Amino acid sequence: MSVENADSREFLVVLNDEEQYSVWFADRDLPAGWRAEGTRGSREDCLAHIDAVWTDMRPRSVREHLAAHGA
Repeated sequence: MSVENADSREFLVVLNDEEQYSVWFADRDLPAGWRAEGTRGSREDCLAHIDAVWTDMRPRSVREHLAAHGA
């Protein structure tokens, strides 16, 4: 598939249990361990949303461990 075709397709913002974000083709089944976050649109729109909301790149388990141990 060419980049032009991929850019005209609809995407979803997806999230895994560690609260890590990615984009996924809206017309494909989600991969195991990922769920739709609720944002849908162009690849660029989805990436812009991720950029705005994913401000702490550390996995959830690391953030929770550090919070529990006063770090």
